Amino acid sequence: MNYRMLFYLFSVILMAEAAFMLLPLLVALIYSENIFPFLITVGILIIISASGVILKPKDTRIYTKDGFVCVAAAWVLMSVFGALPFVIDGSIPSFIDAFFETVSGFTTTGSTILTEIESLPKSILFWRSFTHWIGGMGVLVFILAIIPSDDGRAIHLLRAEVPGPQKGKLVPKLRRTARILYGIYFGFTVIEVIALCIAGLPFYDALVNTFGTVGTGGFSVLNKSIEGYNNPAVEWIMAIFMLICGINFNLYYFLLIKRFRDVFRSEELKTYLAICFVSVSIIVLNTLRIVGNLGECVRDAFFQVASITSTSGFSTTNFDAWPQMSRTVILILMVFGACAGSTAGGLKISRIIIVIKSSFREIKHMLRPRSVNVVKLDGEVVPEETVRGAVNYIALYLVIFVMSFLLVTVDGFSTETNFSAVIACLNNVGPGLSDVGPAGNFAGFSIFSKMILSLDMLFGRLEIMPMIILFSPSTWKRH
Repeated sequence: MNYRMLFYLFSVILMAEAAFMLLPLLVALIYSENIFPFLITVGILIIISASGVILKPKDTRIYTKDGFVCVAAAWVLMSVFGALPFVIDGSIPSFIDAFFETVSGFTTTGSTILTEIESLPKSILFWRSFTHWIGGMGVLVFILAIIPSDDGRAIHLLRAEVPGPQKGKLVPKLRRTARILYGIYFGFTVIEVIALCIAGLPFYDALVNTFGTVGTGGFSVLNKSIEGYNNPAVEWIMAIFMLICGINFNLYYFLLIKRFRDVFRSEELKTYLAICFVSVSIIVLNTLRIVGNLGECVRDAFFQVASITSTSGFSTTNFDAWPQMSRTVILILMVFGACAGSTAGGLKISRIIIVIKSSFREIKHMLRPRSVNVVKLDGEVVPEETVRGAVNYIALYLVIFVMSFLLVTVDGFSTETNFSAVIACLNNVGPGLSDVGPAGNFAGFSIFSKMILSLDMLFGRLEIMPMIILFSPSTWKRH
């Protein structure tokens, strides 16, 4: 591995995190709050990263293993230092709790250990939600957008961080690809902030809720989440943007350059929208008798489906109190997630399509051993490497899920609580069911379980392999 280049990249990433913290520092100044939690953390980050940024190595090549290690380690480091303001301020005195909250923020999970939110300083809540926005598109994508890199091997960073079974550049130059993605991301952010302000939210609330929406994170500044605003217009706006941000961002680029045919033939997009429509219909039919009002029922169902399938995790109602069928639909959506190349978590719709088509191909092959069958997506043949990768991912996902589920049972919570807690963290959803539902939180779990669930969030956001490679002993052996 190119250790000097890795050290340089880590230094740039930590320096970028220091720059990001200047925004909550500004918020603290505006609201006359304590600036020292951010000032101290920024100082620590600058001291640690200054020498690495200045001494750029001559050999800037990044190999495949380097890319995976860099991405995984960068997310861990950013979470460690990102937790410091919570601890220094005293909002979250325990470092493990603060680490859990920060990992949940950067991975756009939205699971929380906080039982009281509204009493916290606005600057702390701003940083908490801002971590969603930073992590949504990916910190390495941001770094690739701002630093020059003519080395084609830098694609390994993009491939290690961007979710989905198929990864590549939108345009020949990697730096321009990163800028296009962030341009679309920033555009959605600005549009939603304006829309929420028009709908009646104060600018601060509009901004922090937008961070959680476009980043599909789910941290709110109210104890009752979006339900606390009691504003149907806000709910519709956020639901639409959550649904939009669960779509592959590449398709938005195709819209901009008028490649409409590529958008309309996307099987993943069609399946994603169909799943959302069917899910909303089932929940409306299942809960209408309880809610009574059809308009309110449709709004709640659409909001929760958009929130869960995009793995945002906001809530306008306690869906844990819904009938069993509706709760089961919610649980399935937690696992499925949204589209590859979006800011959402979950298994990803395209990966599920590939695995299902691969299974049918195997059945055809068993019936007709001499037949030659291929897996196609959007009318094009999916490379065998991609098919194999999708199947392997599901297998690894199941192994990690079972191990995590067994480990967190030591705390004595119900099976439903433990099961949904692992699913919520591994799929970066946020709330689960029962004790970790919309009306609950993760505060009751032990330090051991919180660390397991924190790892699950990182495994889910980075899609397993970067974390496995980071902690694999063979990665660090000199060959």
